[in-house]
Amino acid sequence: MNLHKTLATVSGMTMLSRVTGLIREILYARAFGADAYTDAFAIAFRIPNLLRRLFAEGAFSQAFVPILGEYKNQKGDLVTKQLVDHVTTVLIWAMVLTCIIGILATPVFVYFIASGLTGNEQVFEASVFMTRIMFPYIGFMSFVALAGGILNTWREFKIPAFTSVLLNLAFIVASLFVAPYLEHPIYAMAFAVLVGGVLQVALQAPALLKIGMLPRIAFNPMSGLRDVGVQRVLKKMGPAVFAVSAAQLSLLINTNIASRLGNGSVSLLTYGDRLMEFPTALLGVALGTILLPSLTKANADNDRLEYSSLLDWGLRLTFLLALPSAVGLATLSVPLTATLFQHGKFDAASVAITSQVLIAYGVGLIGLIVVKILAPGFYAKQDIRTPVKIAIGVLIATQAMNYIFVPLFAVAGLALSISIGACLNAGFLLWSLMRRGIYKPEKGWIQYLVRLFTALLLMAAVALWSANQFNWVGPHTNSLLRVGALLAVMGACGATYFGALLAMGFRFRDFKRIAH
Repeated sequence: MNLHKTLATVSGMTMLSRVTGLIREILYARAFGADAYTDAFAIAFRIPNLLRRLFAEGAFSQAFVPILGEYKNQKGDLVTKQLVDHVTTVLIWAMVLTCIIGILATPVFVYFIASGLTGNEQVFEASVFMTRIMFPYIGFMSFVALAGGILNTWREFKIPAFTSVLLNLAFIVASLFVAPYLEHPIYAMAFAVLVGGVLQVALQAPALLKIGMLPRIAFNPMSGLRDVGVQRVLKKMGPAVFAVSAAQLSLLINTNIASRLGNGSVSLLTYGDRLMEFPTALLGVALGTILLPSLTKANADNDRLEYSSLLDWGLRLTFLLALPSAVGLATLSVPLTATLFQHGKFDAASVAITSQVLIAYGVGLIGLIVVKILAPGFYAKQDIRTPVKIAIGVLIATQAMNYIFVPLFAVAGLALSISIGACLNAGFLLWSLMRRGIYKPEKGWIQYLVRLFTALLLMAAVALWSANQFNWVGPHTNSLLRVGALLAVMGACGATYFGALLAMGFRFRDFKRIAH
């Protein structure tokens, strides 16, 4: 498999997802701005989204994909199909039970995640109502995570990478054509989440049928629980839940803190988070997705050299593309925020706060992405305990930093704590992989980094100078002129960075790689 070509394909699909997601956020900011009710929606969406990451995309995928790859490589399609059927049966019935309990206990969840809303009864009730609408999204996305893991194991990456586009389209349609006709316009976004989940399931099913892996769900979940493979997945999920829950618990605590920092604080943190997720998904998620099956196969073949080489390739490519993204977020925070969001109800004060959040996220962007590259190095070996221990330590450190940074920087302090925590996480993962001899850096890293940082310094200088030539937040700034100016600045930055690298001897064909 040509990893370079596969990465380009997955990143292309992810780019489409992020572009539609960006359009979604621009329309959302224009229509709703940042107030108590946008906070209510952000909190309501965070609850099912958190559980989705905890049980579906996070812990489940980390435990299921390596075992599925083992079955496919060693036991044949028939036994693998039985595993898929049994895992799906257990997963779906578990999610049905989770949704029922969650809908009944929603007020308790909302209170614990955002106790700051209790001072406004109407906003609190709105958050409870929207959470209940969106709770079934967990079940839909659990199936999507299952389908994505299966398709990726069969080296079918396009459809899993494309599915999130459907959620974005549902948001866009709801904000343009549904919200204006509702008494509470924000409720349209909650219904859009539900519709988006249904659409994503509908897209995955034909792809599974094509490869002969569309699961059959039994009415009796015990038939699945008796499967040895399912028991192995559940056993691996235990530590994985702790690993993922550490990050999600940190996010919950941060949301609760933000809910106490004034109306709109949760929303402004979310806007910054969305911009940070653009490079994170394009590179980190895409690379992590294609690396895990390849690492799993290398581990099954006991090919230690290939295993280490895959990690080295992923890290070099990450540094090449993530570092300029981090510099761009930090140096162009105001131009990015103003151009994308300063429309309608999103005012200059919101631009100022969101740009500060973006700078804070830029500090740790490399850590956020590197974690997604290094974590599969453990998961492919079915070692989830090590990332768990590191994640728990990072959780404690992140919340300790909140005591320092939040009084100093308010909402941006929360983002800064997350950023530094991510860098600590990445550092400890890297140290552990190297200490165990799983990853041995290949030659040339020092020279590689010297060239990168030289190009980054030149790019940062160009970004700061050119950004200061335009009034981004002026009350009469023309939107089209602002878009044109931002594109020009970004073009100059890109030309400077990659031009400098080419002048220093970089050749991008050196990053092409064929997985064994």
